[in-house]
Amino acid sequence: MTLSKAWWKEAIVYQIYPISFFDSNGDGIGDLNGIHAKLDYLKDLGVDVLWLSPIYRSPLADMGYDIADYRDIDPRYGTLGDWDKLLKSVHERGMKLMMDLVINHTSDEHDWFLQSRSSKSNPKRDWYIWRPPRYDSSGNRHPPNNWRSVFQGSAWEFDEPTQEYYLHLYVAKQPDLNWENPEVREAAWEVMQFWIDRGCDGFRV
Repeated sequence: MTLSKAWWKEAIVYQIYPISFFDSNGDGIGDLNGIHAKLDYLKDLGVDVLWLSPIYRSPLADMGYDIADYRDIDPRYGTLGDWDKLLKSVHERGMKLMMDLVINHTSDEHDWFLQSRSSKSNPKRDWYIWRPPRYDSSGNRHPPNNWRSVFQGSAWEFDEPTQEYYLHLYVAKQPDLNWENPEVREAAWEVMQFWIDRGCDGFRV
């Protein structure tokens, strides 16, 4: 009896940072069409799977890891049509395409967060992690605790509209999602299903 190997365990995976990989239109920014132009080269290298670092719409506060829309391509990289064309050509060469899915946090420009910060009664308020301030004996405001960001400073950012702090383990423009909320988990599954339905072969989470 011969056991078939799981491709995701045995494959040679090549990670691409699209912004610096290959620029197809001379604007100084790598793009999806630039990746498409190099597929034969990547195939000749023996690559089985292309892993794309984040290409979603983003203000690029952290190289695209601050995602403003999980279901769209940042126009600097191209369009959904360009992604579809790339996927088709990847599959024609016997390779697979894997997306980087960043779901610990979003951009502070994502619609989910814009709703969450709008009021304490908003249905998406609990999609992120909010806490009231602490005050010392002199009445000075402080973050809820002493947690630190991975980068620098406090992991808490005070938000004026509702006078509370939100958690960001990375930069302040990357508010953390609340994974204790089942609606957040369902929304993440829906994002994954969107890309699976388009033909995406897998995710790096």
